[in-house]
Amino acid sequence: MLGSQSILISGNYRAGTLLWGVGIALWIASTYTIFTILIIKENKPSLAEGITGSWLLTVVAARSIAVLSALLASHWEQPQRLEANFLALSMWLWGGMLYIWMISLIFYRHVFFTFSPDDLEPPYWINMGAMAISTLGGATLIANARGAWFLRSLLPFLEGFTIFFWATGTWWIPMLVILFIWRHGYKRFPLTYDPLYWGAVFPLGMYTVCTFAITQEMGLTFLAFIPKAFVYLALGAWLLAFAGLGRRITRNLFRALSSSSDLAPGRTR
Repeated sequence: MLGSQSILISGNYRAGTLLWGVGIALWIASTYTIFTILIIKENKPSLAEGITGSWLLTVVAARSIAVLSALLASHWEQPQRLEANFLALSMWLWGGMLYIWMISLIFYRHVFFTFSPDDLEPPYWINMGAMAISTLGGATLIANARGAWFLRSLLPFLEGFTIFFWATGTWWIPMLVILFIWRHGYKRFPLTYDPLYWGAVFPLGMYTVCTFAITQEMGLTFLAFIPKAFVYLALGAWLLAFAGLGRRITRNLFRALSSSSDLAPGRTR
């Protein structure tokens, strides 16, 4: 994601290329190390205890490489352009297959196992966020299809699956809002700052970006009102999470200063 930002914000393709290489190396090392350990591990948790929305970070990782590869491909000459577009397409498709595997388990866990407020952690918003970055990857590939013959031959497929991903991500938003209200409104679960809430901020921002991207690349201008509204929702969520972080840091700082003062020479407790 940092590599994509380097390109989109500052046009720094050198930094984007460097981060692209680092990202691919980390993706290979993390993916095959983690999944190998999970497969060969003797003592494994049950499905109810072991599966959460955070597993979908593996999908986000694959799609991040797809987006960055497509952005770099638009800048490179042949044959590197063809190779980067092929890698982008492959990672985009692989991420889609991985999402289908994982969301099936997550949805099964939601519906057929006891679900308590403690179970509904903020990373479940990645259920939607993984589809949002999938949509962004599809929109980026569609943009590259103008200069890549093999992507142009797949254009109907790319457009169909991009809408499929966007529609799936959109379906998750009302469901996650309802579950949020159930958790904190009906079940009275305390709404306090948790670092995991940053896992809910990213999907809102990504949904804004991906919807804007498909309105531009696919001419779906009737959806333009969504990013115009969601940009403020995403910003609001970011500000709330940042305020919670600042409040916790301030509280811990005052607590540490108070403890230091109590332990100062000449003071009794």
